[in-house]
Amino acid sequence: MATLPPDHNQAYPSDGWHAESVPVPHPETEEAVETTAPLNPYDELGALAPNPLEEFLHEEADDTAEDAPWQPPNHRRGSRRRNRFAGLPLAGKAVVALLVATAFLALGDRWALLYAEHEAAEKLKESMHLSAAPEVEIEGFPFLTQVLDQRVDKVKVTVPDVAADRISLAQVSATATDVQISGDGPTDIKGALIREMHGEVLLSFEDLNRELGASQVTFTGHGRDQVLARGRLPVAGHDLKVRADARIQRNGERGISTDIGRMSLQIGDLATYRPGTRESEGLHLSKAAADSLTRETSKAKALLSVPAIVKRLGVPDSVLGAALQSDAKLNELVGSPRFVNDVMGLNLIDVAMGHPDLLKKLGLDPALLKGLSELTRPVLADRLTLAFRLPKLPGSGNVWLQDVSVQKDGIRVQLIGAGLGIGK
Repeated sequence: MATLPPDHNQAYPSDGWHAESVPVPHPETEEAVETTAPLNPYDELGALAPNPLEEFLHEEADDTAEDAPWQPPNHRRGSRRRNRFAGLPLAGKAVVALLVATAFLALGDRWALLYAEHEAAEKLKESMHLSAAPEVEIEGFPFLTQVLDQRVDKVKVTVPDVAADRISLAQVSATATDVQISGDGPTDIKGALIREMHGEVLLSFEDLNRELGASQVTFTGHGRDQVLARGRLPVAGHDLKVRADARIQRNGERGISTDIGRMSLQIGDLATYRPGTRESEGLHLSKAAADSLTRETSKAKALLSVPAIVKRLGVPDSVLGAALQSDAKLNELVGSPRFVNDVMGLNLIDVAMGHPDLLKKLGLDPALLKGLSELTRPVLADRLTLAFRLPKLPGSGNVWLQDVSVQKDGIRVQLIGAGLGIGK
């Protein structure tokens, strides 16, 4: 007798994953046999929650029944905005139109202003022969009404790096008032007439140190009208310390002059050279060199061997003979304070040109002495001068200096002008 498979003869255990008994046909007798079948867990989960599709269809059906009949959708965007603008009162529309027109007018006015500033800068560059166009700023708003009136209230101009003789002016700034312009419109300005102008010129010490710095001299301000020059100057292969004071003053209506004074070149600790012909000027031994001479017998005898020097020192012949014969008498002569002071007052250039051996014994290079003799006061002053003249401005007007002062950053000059013409 055939038997059912083990899994069909017994029911599934109740483990939560199987459901009620279901009839299963027998494979031989085809009679229904009661057994249990496994449950689908997704069916159980679906039975716990409502069907969202049915709820959505139910809600759509309710809404369709209550809403108005269907109409084609309106895909035109912005209709709501146009409807809002159309809903504005007539006064509101006028205000909006006025604001838009004002914005366009202001934009056009600024464009015309920028164009006029550019054209004015180019005309200044051409007329003054500048390497770069200056900065031009036209004040006042609106600009177009000033053009129609052919008159501008105020114009500011800044010109950098203006050549003036040996040096360059770091900055020239000016403010022009009551400017009459000529032309047919904002894009056809042919020229201008400046009735009044006030300006300022800066000659910076930084530029002076760079342009006149071949001698490694530095300029600094001292007081209201003085400039100190300190540094080094090469002479005959020697690097000498240079000192000078420059007094700044006006020279006519358009020029600046400098009076160079207290010039000196220091040759180490040996001597100091002051160019000039006065008694205090020339080449003089320093206090340290004079004291050293009194202690070194060879140097003292070399100095006293020159008759011109002995005569200037006022040493009697009897005293000189005894000093050259006896070191004790020599020490007694050169050790007196009066002798040291007299030696420091000697101008070695006058007496030592024909005695190069004396210079060598004193520690001085004969070539250096020759170079110093060629470096006269005018030559040295010219190398340190800060004088300049303002460049001639275009037109028939005039510009003159009003005030000159020395400040921390450089020399500042106040300008004033009238009747200046630019262009046609």
